[in-house]
Amino acid sequence: MKPGLSGIFVLLLLAACETSGVKKDVPSQQKQTAGSDLDGDNKVIGKKRLNEGMAIEWFAKGKGETLKDGEIVMIEYKVKLKDGTVVDGNHMINKSSLPYLIGFNLQPGWDIAMHELKVGDFVRILIPPSMGRGEKGIEGMIPPNADNLLYVKILENKKPDRVVDGTKVWVLEENKDNKLKFNEKTQVSFHAMVSSPSNSMYVNTFRSNQPFTYKLSHKGLVPGLRKALINAKRSDRMYIVVPASEAYGNKGYLDLVKPNEDLFYNVLVMDVAKI
Repeated sequence: MKPGLSGIFVLLLLAACETSGVKKDVPSQQKQTAGSDLDGDNKVIGKKRLNEGMAIEWFAKGKGETLKDGEIVMIEYKVKLKDGTVVDGNHMINKSSLPYLIGFNLQPGWDIAMHELKVGDFVRILIPPSMGRGEKGIEGMIPPNADNLLYVKILENKKPDRVVDGTKVWVLEENKDNKLKFNEKTQVSFHAMVSSPSNSMYVNTFRSNQPFTYKLSHKGLVPGLRKALINAKRSDRMYIVVPASEAYGNKGYLDLVKPNEDLFYNVLVMDVAKI
């Protein structure tokens, strides 16, 4: 199985580091500590076994509709090994919560579990090696064939900041001091991770350190992405979900995107310049 991003990809707020796929500058192995009910003793009020050896235990239950593919939820989370060692979590980068996009196979085990949850849920999810880091693990962090315990609170279903012809845009970070916007008189340079539901992160310019550079008239720019980037400014960080009709439609793209697949772009705008 291709490694996914840790949790919330966290990823996406970190100029492209896979949070549970790389060693961190902060201590990566910590024992349980008091002070947060993510760590404390919590009464189990409900259980459910899932396919692939996964299981969910509820400490608190929310209300409303079950989470769906294509939604972004704000979560507080930690990932632990069975001995209590913490290997991932929003606290490790001093964030009170992080966004998670459901349904793009960035973390297969997470996606399966999210389909059972609602806003307000607080759960512990058993993720077996087959749905986690597998027989390889991560050297120095996750042993081979290790179960993961994901403790997660679903805090909010985050609505898009704008929707343009079906393309949804979430602006996660914005420097309002930057005034120059991407339009017909400028060009934009940006890093991106690009995923489809069947092919997670088939493009990652952060790794190659080769950002895209486009003018609005560039024919190679996916229509939905073009519309999403209009008025973007330097330093903007965005999640963008482009429907298939505004991407590659029923033709797909080479062997990377299947017909009728939506696309997910995790974008960091590096520069906007006059032309």
